[in-house]
Amino acid sequence: MNTVTSTIGWRGNRFVRNLHTFTSSAKARAVGLVFATDSLLFGSWVSHIPYVKDKLHLSDAELGMTLFGLPVGLLLMNPMTGWIVGKLGEARSCFVAVLALCFSMLIPINAPNAVVLTAGLIMVGMCNALINVAMNTAATNVEREEKISIMSACHGMWSLGGMTGSGLAGLAISFHIPPPAHMLVSILFVVLITFLIRPTLVSIPGQLVGSSGSSFVKPNLALMIMILIGLAVAMGEGVAFDWSAVYLRDNAHATKQMAALGFASFSLTMTLGRFLGDAIIPLIGSKRILLLGGLVAASGLLMAILMPFPATSLAGFALLGAGCSLGAPILYAASMRIPGISPAAGLATFATYSFIGFLAGPPVIGFVSESYGLVYGLGLVALMLLVAAALSRKVTLHE
Repeated sequence: MNTVTSTIGWRGNRFVRNLHTFTSSAKARAVGLVFATDSLLFGSWVSHIPYVKDKLHLSDAELGMTLFGLPVGLLLMNPMTGWIVGKLGEARSCFVAVLALCFSMLIPINAPNAVVLTAGLIMVGMCNALINVAMNTAATNVEREEKISIMSACHGMWSLGGMTGSGLAGLAISFHIPPPAHMLVSILFVVLITFLIRPTLVSIPGQLVGSSGSSFVKPNLALMIMILIGLAVAMGEGVAFDWSAVYLRDNAHATKQMAALGFASFSLTMTLGRFLGDAIIPLIGSKRILLLGGLVAASGLLMAILMPFPATSLAGFALLGAGCSLGAPILYAASMRIPGISPAAGLATFATYSFIGFLAGPPVIGFVSESYGLVYGLGLVALMLLVAAALSRKVTLHE
């Protein structure tokens, strides 16, 4: 008993030390806030997707088609991310990209038709392509400069931002606040935070991307397996972002207020897992976490499918969040440690493919839903997560 107690106490102390390290570093906090504000806007947006769907009278397939604007924007921006980050530096790129994202987010929520909606989402996707590479490399630069481990905590901040955004959106819906007004307030808040952290952000030195930084590299076997696992994990995140509210409302017959909590429940467990990540990854092992995570995430989606009630569906999305929580921190960090591939190119290539899964997965689910029903779309993602769990036994992680 004493051994068990001391082990638990040691693990708890390690978690507290890691969290204290993150919160006591001004640069770590600044990068973490970039992660959080990016996700806060997304969490706010996804909670209002049912509103936009109804306002524009879109079918599931039509909604899926418009959501393809996000990965299109990602692909359009990806060839330019290395050049932009090389010119501005990772930290300044974060600042510029977040402000551009704030402007872009005003378009989808106020779109008068599907064409404008799609155009707005393309702009959002372009901004996120830049933010995704810039903030992850900035986090790694802070780790190298201050010799600390913050990657999982930064991704935890991303989840915390999404949970906060969707939770506040649920409150806004319950108080009958118009979604465009809620989004405007959220955007103004993010602009304020971004200007407040700017002095700290620009003090972070750039190390990973040069002035001609490569944005892409042909994946070798090790990177390809990481990409396949990352695609499945990203699709798990994407289905929670874009379809949890719709599924809860249309399939689980939840109220509009409870439907908005679908992403919040997912983000809660994902946030907890990621804040624990820097402490538990070294203890359990990255490969074992990827295996268990895939199984837990798949079981959560299957629970929502097989028991389509509000409470069980919320529990299912919570399990999905727990299972997906550490996939991104593990794989983003590992993509920068592949022999023969520069850290910047490895990260940019992995980030591109995984974010395509995050952004393109929901539209694919929309097409499956239109033909067969939304439960089959969720089932497809559950199957992919099971495949990812199997692939985790073959992945090579240079830790």
